[in-house]
Amino acid sequence: MTIRVLVADDQALVRAGFSMIIDAREDLAVVGEAEDGAQAVEQAARLRPDVVLMDVRMPGVDGITATRRIVAAPDPPKVVILTTFDLDEPLYAALRAGASGFLLKDVRPPELADAIRVVARGEALLAPTVTRRLLDWFVAVQPSEPVAPERLAALTDREVEVLTLIARAATNTEIAAYLVVAEATVKTHVSAILRKLGARDRVQAVVMAYDLGLVRPRPSA
Repeated sequence: MTIRVLVADDQALVRAGFSMIIDAREDLAVVGEAEDGAQAVEQAARLRPDVVLMDVRMPGVDGITATRRIVAAPDPPKVVILTTFDLDEPLYAALRAGASGFLLKDVRPPELADAIRVVARGEALLAPTVTRRLLDWFVAVQPSEPVAPERLAALTDREVEVLTLIARAATNTEIAAYLVVAEATVKTHVSAILRKLGARDRVQAVVMAYDLGLVRPRPSA
């Protein structure tokens, strides 16, 4: 099965470079390119890609607004934000808008291809080191008093524990080892958590965990 990809970036060289890398893989194919957010939204609706690579900063309709519009459609594609590692408010807003993760623009070709495959499977695209910086950003923006999370009432104690580990960037394998359970059991818990929280994927579950005050990272010394 070929994974269909839409590349959205206002720089023609970036689009061309990513497209060349993607089209060189037998299981990946670029079905369209967009130079701004408006084109990305239109092409996502018309071409029905599986994954959209979205530059966060583009003229006119930016990547955040485009992401929000794309994921609001029925059966939307996964959106991956392209960034230069500026984990600031615009990038966080893109994740909150519904993006499934983010990639550095200087990503190596094999890693780009693997990342697209990971997102297409519905898994998170948050490397632990990148996630650590995202969590550090939460320190500055989180309210001092978290709101009582009513949504957590639907989760079992074990599911809350798994969600906490997910929010700290643990993989299924790491969670299984920590809880001394089978990895298949962890996958079952993750599926239940996403369903009960109404989260699209693990990335959205991480955002919700912090919004709900379930996890609060310690500020750096």
